[in-house]
Amino acid sequence: MENIITNKSQNENQEAESAPDKISETVYNSIFSRFFLETASIAMFTGRFFKEAFKPPYEFNELLKQSFSIGYKSLPLVSITGFIIGLVLTIQTRPTLAKFGAESWAPGMVAVSLIREIGPVITALIFAGKVGSGIGAELASMNVTEQIDAMQVSCSNPFKYLVVTRVLAATLMLPLLVIYSDAVGLLGSFVGVNLKGSVSLHLFMTQIFHSLEFYDMYPAFLKTFFFGFSIGIVGCYKGYNSNKGTEGVGKAANSAVVFASLMVFLIDMIAVQITSLFQK
Repeated sequence: MENIITNKSQNENQEAESAPDKISETVYNSIFSRFFLETASIAMFTGRFFKEAFKPPYEFNELLKQSFSIGYKSLPLVSITGFIIGLVLTIQTRPTLAKFGAESWAPGMVAVSLIREIGPVITALIFAGKVGSGIGAELASMNVTEQIDAMQVSCSNPFKYLVVTRVLAATLMLPLLVIYSDAVGLLGSFVGVNLKGSVSLHLFMTQIFHSLEFYDMYPAFLKTFFFGFSIGIVGCYKGYNSNKGTEGVGKAANSAVVFASLMVFLIDMIAVQITSLFQK
């Protein structure tokens, strides 16, 4: 009898010790399964976008409306952000260059770093926070109030009207916003250079264009199309497939920002690797 009790207690102890391992393995498998399911769903959603985007009829009026809402209404935030980035980057760089007597290099160095990397990435992150969350919350609220279902019942195509127009608008507007942000950032850099010195605008622009090459601007401009597309597709996916209820609206907006920002970093990492291969 004592042996049976002893064996039973040993088995219970072994099960208790192995329980955390089973729980961690279950959680591990569930995280990976959800990740792959989410990736497959986004891939199917993207494939449906390309299928619907090239099939008539085309929603040009809604595309113009979304371009205005996404692009023009983002100008104040992009202007403030770009100006501060250029100003702060110049102020922070000046003391280090002064130690080597290379203060005259500041405009060119700031311009290269701003146009190549900082301007596109920071503007895309601002765009993801403002536009990505807005698209996710808007489509999620339409899903909660069953407006999307009503459009399907009325024999219209809600995917083409809601998703295709917003993704195309985000893809087209972000490159223009990045160009505008770079210009405002260079203006902020000009102000930063003149805070402790006196540099004419002609000399400042001469130093910038002397340092810049076409290869510095082309890859940076090209990857902004991918930034805009990923932000638009993620925001639309999260909103279009959100859960019912008011809680789903907040989750859709939050997850749209997180995933869109992550996609910006991943695309930027891939773009940097590709451009570095061509530089060799």
